[in-house]
Amino acid sequence: MNPNTDNLIGSGVVFNVEAFFKELAELESKGVPRVHKRIHVSSRCHLNFALHAAVDGLSEEELGTNQIGTTKKGIGPAYSTKAARDGLRVIDLYHKSFEQKLRLLAEGYRKRYGELLKYSVEDEIQRFKVYKEQLRPYIVDAVEYMKVMRENKRSMLVESSQALMLDLDFGSYPFVTATHCSLGGCVQGLALSPFDIKNIVGVVKAYTTRVGSGPFPTEQNGDVGKKLQEIGGEIGVSTGRRRRTGWLDLVVLRYSAAVNHYTSLNLTKLDVLDSFPIIQVAVAYITPEGEKLTSFPADLSLLDKCTVEYVDFQGWQSSTKGARTWSHLPLQAQKYIEFIESLVGVKVVYIGTGQDREDMIFRE
Repeated sequence: MNPNTDNLIGSGVVFNVEAFFKELAELESKGVPRVHKRIHVSSRCHLNFALHAAVDGLSEEELGTNQIGTTKKGIGPAYSTKAARDGLRVIDLYHKSFEQKLRLLAEGYRKRYGELLKYSVEDEIQRFKVYKEQLRPYIVDAVEYMKVMRENKRSMLVESSQALMLDLDFGSYPFVTATHCSLGGCVQGLALSPFDIKNIVGVVKAYTTRVGSGPFPTEQNGDVGKKLQEIGGEIGVSTGRRRRTGWLDLVVLRYSAAVNHYTSLNLTKLDVLDSFPIIQVAVAYITPEGEKLTSFPADLSLLDKCTVEYVDFQGWQSSTKGARTWSHLPLQAQKYIEFIESLVGVKVVYIGTGQDREDMIFRE
């Protein structure tokens, strides 16, 4: 954590208090300065309880072979109670009604799951009696906080999770997360001013990955997929699961650009493709009737019936690792990038060529 930054957990987050204090302790043990003074929590955050995690696991089991592949950390159930207006926010910790509301929430889940629900609401209530005093110094009015930061012309870096295809509205529903992984989600969750946003950089790997269940038209289950996993180090950070891998899908990337209105692209992990003799890029989906789809369909059952139209590229089969200028890229790598630009209609300004933060090509 940069010692010069001030940090805010925004109002759109479902907030796990136990995980918060655990992560702060880890940062402090690593010598990060002034950890407790430089992080703030919106009073409007909804709380993610142990109850939600318990329910998340049961909900996945109910789906059987149609499991979504959640992290089972309670994110979906926490957003569900928020949308149903049964949720409890950080500020509710300091109201007398908190305990009764949590008991009612637990009772509702108990009616559904019965003895399958392994959870004690009274234990959770006791934990939060401690948490609410520990948490008090971190709580802020996030709307006022953001207003002051904007007035002071502070630079802002927004960290979100997942990507557009896991967005609740625009992703591959129902195989999505429970919130909005789009530019609109950032504006909504933090009360950002849309008038302050001048550049929107879309970050995309030079190939495609996915964690969990759901459609993946360009997925490679054979040697190509294994090679992408191994060279790319594709292990999920939260889950420890191997990510599913496949060729770059320009249908998805065009769709993402249409939703998020990118002004430029950051193409990462180009060096992972260095040793592939043939590199494929998806440009369309073909229906059983021969119709060509160039936008990601809402109907996943239709997607299951489609075949993928690819364009094949000769691999460059030489190292791009650590390249810092466009001229240092092999001609075939340049053609690959220029093809992406031509089909998406957005310039690739940044190109990642390795793990070091300096392994980046910047194109004017």
